[in-house]
Amino acid sequence: MTKAEFYRHARADLTGPLAGVRVLEATTTAAGPLCSATLADLGADVVKVEVPTGEVNRRLPPFYPGTNVGAINGNINRNKRSLSLDLRKPQGRDIFLKIAAKSDIVVENFKKGTMAGWGVGYDDVRRVKPDVVFVSITGWGQFGPNSDRAGYDPIAQAASGWMSMNGSVEGPPVKAATAIGDEAGGLNGAIGAMAALIHRNRTGEGQHVDISLLEGLAGGAAGVPLAVSAMGIVPQRLGNEFGFAVPSNSYRCKDGWVYVAVLLDSHWKALAPILGHRDLAEDPNFTKLSNRLANRDACNAMVAAWAAERTRAEAIEVLLKAGLAAGPVNTYNDAANDPHIIERDVLQPAKIEDGSIAIHTGPVAKFSRTPTRVRSGAPSIGQHNDEILDEIGMDAASRARLKKAGVI
Repeated sequence: MTKAEFYRHARADLTGPLAGVRVLEATTTAAGPLCSATLADLGADVVKVEVPTGEVNRRLPPFYPGTNVGAINGNINRNKRSLSLDLRKPQGRDIFLKIAAKSDIVVENFKKGTMAGWGVGYDDVRRVKPDVVFVSITGWGQFGPNSDRAGYDPIAQAASGWMSMNGSVEGPPVKAATAIGDEAGGLNGAIGAMAALIHRNRTGEGQHVDISLLEGLAGGAAGVPLAVSAMGIVPQRLGNEFGFAVPSNSYRCKDGWVYVAVLLDSHWKALAPILGHRDLAEDPNFTKLSNRLANRDACNAMVAAWAAERTRAEAIEVLLKAGLAAGPVNTYNDAANDPHIIERDVLQPAKIEDGSIAIHTGPVAKFSRTPTRVRSGAPSIGQHNDEILDEIGMDAASRARLKKAGVI
């Protein structure tokens, strides 16, 4: 199937499958903005609220080349409108509640109790919008012994057990190179918001959705290590390998690394002749996974010796031709120039706040009927103040007074 065939029934009149959904966001740093960015990517109208001086993301490197515009802020606040608003002031609270009354979803990721302390917590918003879907994302959740603690991505990686499993077999625990806890928290927040919205649309009932970074890494669908640990099975750190597949590892070629994954016994039978060990395709010491697990070092040595004599392209071509799973271990620069990445529209250009064009990562899910895209780069602070405040009936004179008072 070509891209054109996939999108042959696409509509051009919608921003995405969530067109018409209104999201009010009061967030900072990563998990909350990522949640709302996912909803914005899917077509929702997201109003991002931040203090008039700008949230911390705007000051974090790296910056787009030749600009002072932060790439982190640019990427996770794309497709949104910006309202500068100081929620710590009574006028800011009142404006927030007026916008919330017209919104379907509210997303926040401040420490537990912060929003309520400002008068814009779940109970406050529910009074003006009884059926609101209110998503709170924190490090530890809204209840539990640790719920009053501050929580950031690396703390969640550490406390969840995730970090203990990452890194080389003999080395220390290693955090992920990216903010994987924030990423999981943001995605779980978006999933929770959409599930609660479906329930709201069926029953008229809103609710509070509680997301913790901790559980995004410790539990969920990927929580097997935690579940088996609770039953006395201690998972072992395996570096680049898996406990249920051999050989499955990264192997050095003449010009870089490839990853080879042999998950099925039939895969081994196809791989053994390629490695020059046709006899091992039927050897009982290798034909069954349980036996290959016992001979892990021997399997790895055979693949490593074979890969060392070939380039990455040569190795991958042979393995793919045999129906095996293999791929290059790319740098991000390699991936950015990969024809498949390009064809899938993973990278999309959009205008940023200084008027220049920057590259953004595009929405992951592809919709044949309601396509999604990066419609706009992250806005400047308060870029949409006038139009958003106009939507709640505030005139220009009132806006000017609020600006002079530092509320907007």
